[in-house]
Amino acid sequence: MRISSLFVLCLAFTLSLQAPAAEPAAKIKTLLVTGDDIGPFHDWRENSEASREALEATGRFEVRVCEDPSILESKTALETYDVIVFVLYNHTLPEINDAAKENLLNFVKGGKGFVTTHLSSASFKDWEEYGKLVGRKWVMGVSGHNPRSVFESKIANSNHPITKGLKDFKIFDELYANLQGSGEIEVLVTADSDYTNKTEPLVFVLNYGKGRVVHDALGHDRKAILDPNHRILFTRSCEWAATGRVAEGG
Repeated sequence: MRISSLFVLCLAFTLSLQAPAAEPAAKIKTLLVTGDDIGPFHDWRENSEASREALEATGRFEVRVCEDPSILESKTALETYDVIVFVLYNHTLPEINDAAKENLLNFVKGGKGFVTTHLSSASFKDWEEYGKLVGRKWVMGVSGHNPRSVFESKIANSNHPITKGLKDFKIFDELYANLQGSGEIEVLVTADSDYTNKTEPLVFVLNYGKGRVVHDALGHDRKAILDPNHRILFTRSCEWAATGRVAEGG
């Protein structure tokens, strides 16, 4: 009996050595589009680098940073990505052309993800459908904020994968207010604005076709982007937009 047991144990050990190791989970292929912003208020290169740094530090993302939004003109190029992230306000760059617009919309409609950050919601001011894509849009001369300060961000929905387990937190950032739009959104994070004397949505999600969109109005600069609480929100937002879920411990 003892010999038989030893044989079984040795066989199991041998088979375990021969079994192929589990392949690591495929990384989320991310296209981060940047290259312009309203200077000197936003350093787009610093902000895009901080955003890339936050994503890659999780080990779950493979990020390509593109400083030219005309990459959206290539449908073939976009097909390789799971999520597109905007760290861009086209202050000096021209509007993207119709092909780029159609490719971006179809990318999301087809079931992939899109994340817009901070002033990126002000991009393409004459493109009406972009406002619907991002849910709420910064409109120059209408939207606004008080000077940067420390304010409390409140978790408005703790059941969503992006905010599950998170608590209210304080952050030194710009509190965007009076964003424009009336489409249906699911608000995840809010803050009380002294600019409008209203509770403003700061992070929210929506569906666009079969795809998932996250609007993250936080992230004025590197410090805000890499704030520990915002960092979790941002990386989870990108993961959820790409996959519809957030990994355990994400």
